[in-house]
Order: sequence, then C-alpha cells, then structure tokens
Amino acid sequence: MLDDPYHVNSLVERLSRALDPVEGSPPVPARGDGDLNGAPSPTGRALRPAAVLAPLVMRETGLSVVLTRRADHLSSHAGQISFPGGRLNMGEEAADAALRETEEEIGLPRSNVRLIGRFDPYETVTGFQITPFVGLVDARARFRADPGEVAEIFETPFDFLMNPANHVLEERMFAGQLRRYYAMPHEGRYIWGATAGLLKALADRFNTFR
Repeated sequence: MLDDPYHVNSLVERLSRALDPVEGSPPVPARGDGDLNGAPSPTGRALRPAAVLAPLVMRETGLSVVLTRRADHLSSHAGQISFPGGRLNMGEEAADAALRETEEEIGLPRSNVRLIGRFDPYETVTGFQITPFVGLVDARARFRADPGEVAEIFETPFDFLMNPANHVLEERMFAGQLRRYYAMPHEGRYIWGATAGLLKALADRFNTFR
C-alpha cells in the first residue's frame, strides 16, 4: 500500500513499540480530561464508548497528523479541533468504529489505513470513554469532509505535536469548576481539551522510545 521514500518503516517500527496492540483489553487506566495525574474524570454517569483515529501521513516535509475542525452547527463541541471518530454502534469493536467514523467524516476508506496500534483510553467530562488508534495513511489518499460534521480537514506536523515544549498548560472554568488542560496552538488553530490530552498521551509514549 505504501512506498517508503522517507524511511516510513523505521518510524512505524518506533511507533509500534510505543503503542499497544490493536486488539485486546486496554492495559492501562483511562486518562482524565484535563487531569494531569492521569486519573479519570468524575462524570457522575455511565460513560459512553467512543473511538478515534489518529491518521498519520508521510509527506515530503515529514510526518503529519490529520485533524478536523468540527462543524459550527453541531450541538456539542462545535468548532473544536478533533480526531475523526465517534460513538460505537451496538456490538461494534472500537477499531471498526474508528475506521467507520473516519470514512464517514473525512472520506478516507479503511483500505487506505494501516492500523499500527492504540494508546491510553481517555475519559471526557462530557461522558465519553475514548479508545484512540494510530493508523498510517496512504500518502496518495484524498480527503473529503462531510459538511454535516466537519468544517475543515487539515494536517499538523507530527514533530510539533510530539514536542513537550509545545504542550501549553492552561485553565478555565467549566461547569463551576476550574479545569486544567493542555493546549497546542499551531498556525492560528487552537488544539485543546480532549484532543490535546490524547496527543499528550501519545507523545508521552512516543518520547519514551528513541
């Protein structure tokens, strides 16, 4: 599926060592949304299972991460930056949900994605437990946004997102409580909240393996 003019294989091998297998039960507890000690957020209700894909594409300038900006008319998280993904259907495996939602949201067929692993599940204050996967995307693939869900598809350099110097600690009031969270502003886009938390979790793993 993929050519290897930019040493993709060596990078994928490093990522694979840092990630958990695609299949199986999560070996680590979920991180909490904005909670720096890794503890789950107290939501007070049952968590709804969801899954996302962190799509990685090798460009001439290096590896990049595909992200989306959610449509402004959505009832929740409108206009925020996120990975493609969403809720699991009844009886659906998390990996299948991540690939299905990715195809629905950005028009990327699963045949153009090679899943290489997953990392820390993540609990959000909005009541979801997210299982995140990493997939290597064919550089020849083309994206097409679903206007009902996605306002914009863009790419951000992997090196920037994995660099701890670019993980900015911020805080704001949410539902009457002071929340602390990471943000990763880049070229006028504000990556924050659960998406930044997921990227921080991925960076923590990736930077362990040199």
